[in-house]
Amino acid sequence: MKHQLLGKKIGMTQVYDGENNLVPVTVVQAGPCPVTQVKTKATDGYNAVQIAFAPQKESRLSAGEVGHLRKAGVAPHSHLHEIRLADDAKGDVAKVGDVITVEKFTAGQMVDVIGTVKGRGFQGVVKRYNMDGQPDSHGHMMHRRIGSIGMRQTPGHVFKGKRMPGHMGQVQRTVQNLRVVQVLAEKNLLLIKGSFPGANGEVVLVRPAKKAIAAK
Repeated sequence: MKHQLLGKKIGMTQVYDGENNLVPVTVVQAGPCPVTQVKTKATDGYNAVQIAFAPQKESRLSAGEVGHLRKAGVAPHSHLHEIRLADDAKGDVAKVGDVITVEKFTAGQMVDVIGTVKGRGFQGVVKRYNMDGQPDSHGHMMHRRIGSIGMRQTPGHVFKGKRMPGHMGQVQRTVQNLRVVQVLAEKNLLLIKGSFPGANGEVVLVRPAKKAIAAK
């Protein structure tokens, strides 16, 4: 089983690596994540492990969530995530009640981080797609508008997927192949080189890189 962890993005800082180079890192408070459910192909049609993150007051959860966690013998948590396993998964498979921590990761390891982009609300094409807009002088009245989007002749309609003003941000994105610079097990912290989507305080998922390349 390739262990994954839910975590909270703390923010960015800089640390020195083993070669005395100053490295920009994002700090993630990852785990501990107790296992709340183990699904098997025999009982559920597929293999998976469900983990929980962020202890929460029982009064802030639904009755169904409280009962589900209580059945697993796990204290109330605000977030649940399911890790899909291969159909032939064998060996190191977690059990209900096991706790996954940052100790499953090592310094120098390549990871993927999945987060939610900051919401920007309704935006025009200049901000949303970095378009140039139209001239600012000579009588123009449409400086930041998109301009013509089609014509009356063939095909006579606006093509599907045309870049237009609309809602920007608040979508899930994955940043691949980020290097773990330090693992602070006693504080449940991962220091990951570079940046990734999400505001400080947002919940992110850290997993071993699916398309791992040599560490940079």
